[in-house]
Amino acid sequence: MNIKKWKKSEKLTAVKEKAKGKAKEKLENKKVRNVLLWIFEIAVTLVFAAVVAIGMFQSVTMQESSMEPTLSVGDKFFMNRVAYKVGSPQRGDIIVFKTNASDEAALHIRRVIGLPGETIQISDGRILINGETYKEGKDFPSISNAGIASSPVTLQSGEYFVLGDNRNNSEDSRYGDIGKVKNAIS
Repeated sequence: MNIKKWKKSEKLTAVKEKAKGKAKEKLENKKVRNVLLWIFEIAVTLVFAAVVAIGMFQSVTMQESSMEPTLSVGDKFFMNRVAYKVGSPQRGDIIVFKTNASDEAALHIRRVIGLPGETIQISDGRILINGETYKEGKDFPSISNAGIASSPVTLQSGEYFVLGDNRNNSEDSRYGDIGKVKNAIS
């Protein structure tokens, strides 16, 4: 058979076309596989992000004026639900807590002033920690009502003394309804 005739033969043309078709099909299959893999990776990432967000964070809306001017009524933010499972609140931290064990209890937001083992007292508008005047980094107003902290309040293990930044318009550890905080959420 002549090479020129062989190159033009129908069998060879058919084989070439079939090979091109298979190559094109493989390329299309690879593209589809890549797109499906990409969609799967995005879905897994979104599911992981949702699980982390639900498990670690909670949306909170400031409902009281007790933390003004730091936080205003209506301010929304996320709180870290696991921060104090691996550590403890420190002085100056803003924490979210419930006043009782009920799941329906309102969330309160205040600043940590007294830590476990310390004795807190409010005298002449000043905060005393273990008998020494506490100097805060911010300029908060002098406290006009010491509440139960007019007498020394000793904190046990796991107890915190909290105050709102709006010192003269805040229901906080100075009052029996709040008292010593034991279960900081964040």
